[in-house]
Amino acid sequence: MFSYITIRTMNLKQVLTFFLIFFVAGFASAQDDLLNQLDSIKPTGKQIEMAAFKGLQVCSMQSTKLPVKGEWYFLVSHRFGDLTEGINNFFGLDNALTRIGGIYAPANWLSLGVSRHTLNKTFEVSAKYLLVSQKINGFPLTIVGYNSMEINSSKFDKEEFPNFKDNNRLAYTSQLLISRKFNESISFEINPILVHKNLYDAQPGTEKKDQMLFAGGGRCKLSKRISFNLEYAYRLNEPEKEYYHNPLTAGFDIETGGHVFQLVFSNSQAMNDVAYFTNTTGKWNGGSIYFGFNMYRVF
Repeated sequence: MFSYITIRTMNLKQVLTFFLIFFVAGFASAQDDLLNQLDSIKPTGKQIEMAAFKGLQVCSMQSTKLPVKGEWYFLVSHRFGDLTEGINNFFGLDNALTRIGGIYAPANWLSLGVSRHTLNKTFEVSAKYLLVSQKINGFPLTIVGYNSMEINSSKFDKEEFPNFKDNNRLAYTSQLLISRKFNESISFEINPILVHKNLYDAQPGTEKKDQMLFAGGGRCKLSKRISFNLEYAYRLNEPEKEYYHNPLTAGFDIETGGHVFQLVFSNSQAMNDVAYFTNTTGKWNGGSIYFGFNMYRVF
């Protein structure tokens, strides 16, 4: 150790040189110690769990997955005709409903969509927004809000509907998507739904202006790129006489590079949310079944 007398006998240049060497050596040693400590420390923060579903839809209803900020999704969906009619309509291929549209994510927590449906020439606009994410060793659920507005653009005969107004074309849904990813293979979602229609079938036993549903859906991974999906929606305040039925849909997710391709079988041919949840006419036990697909392309 240098004594006070020894330091005084040094000239200024020697003192500065000594402290410079000491500082550099100490900094290098401290840096090595810090890096070693960082390597040995395990992350203690609550990390966000990966998405519970690979597709933006479970089958027909929305999943809790959102696009990444700046992503564009181009979507095309088809629901062919009734499979149970057999060769008469070539197992449904002779008549199909089509949905075409796009989705954009201005932020990681928000996506906006617009689509056009063959059924009633319906235009649909939607917003999907993240409320909370499932965390590893933290909050156990992902919760997402979803709202849609539909515009029926088909022509109405003024003589047949003399009191028809433009706002009768509008219908809405409000949904709360709640999912949990249990492991790499199993995910589940529940979905309380409110549907409001400005124009609805007022015949006794058909439908109501406001309808509430409780839906559930799940995903089971079968292989690296394929999963089996299932969803069902129960109408809580269904009319006294049953004319429409609860939608039940099964399908497969197939990941193919830049997009997810979904094959579905459903008792609903409609794809817009309002008609899917409240105007399903098919039945799995002796009724109409419809085959179709959803295709999303990411840009």
